[in-house]
Amino acid sequence: MKAKSIITAIVLAVLGIARVQAQDVAVKTDLLKDVVLTPTIGVEFGLAPKWTFEVSGSLNAWPVNDHYWKQWMVMPEARYWFCQRFAGHFVGAHVLGGQYNFGNLHNNIKFLGTDFSKLTDERHQGWMVGAGIAYGYDWILSRHWNLEAEIGFGWVYTRYDVYPCATCGTKTRSRKPHNYVGPTKAAINLVYTF
Repeated sequence: MKAKSIITAIVLAVLGIARVQAQDVAVKTDLLKDVVLTPTIGVEFGLAPKWTFEVSGSLNAWPVNDHYWKQWMVMPEARYWFCQRFAGHFVGAHVLGGQYNFGNLHNNIKFLGTDFSKLTDERHQGWMVGAGIAYGYDWILSRHWNLEAEIGFGWVYTRYDVYPCATCGTKTRSRKPHNYVGPTKAAINLVYTF
């Protein structure tokens, strides 16, 4: 009888904690990445009255039209909210890591020391790590739904190999490490809060 009482007390305590924590959890998707067929999912947890921690990830594991754009990335972020969690202004600090395999992307873009036009005739396959800071705003749409906009700036370190075409398997060269400084995050998130 005593064991049943202890088990019942533990179960009720766990359910009570889960209920409190569930009010401090949000799941989200980045609509900007979803539009370009790179599904994203994020989970954000309340840590303190004005602090949350988010982990988001994106994946694109298939070619789109004749473009070769495969990648995965994980981005944890700690956030400080100026008013209350999941509402209003916030600032964040994030780290990121992932792998990519890009090619046959016709463009003439040169941005902050990075020449993306090389992806027109080459395929780049490599990995990246980085860190940055961000600012965002979260609009409450209804009891459970929010819309969130965020922009981040930081540094990314990457190394990659170069191939002559999107489907070629013969490496032509390895690129020296590349450091990128600029935007690291741009998101419009649809958020569901519990």
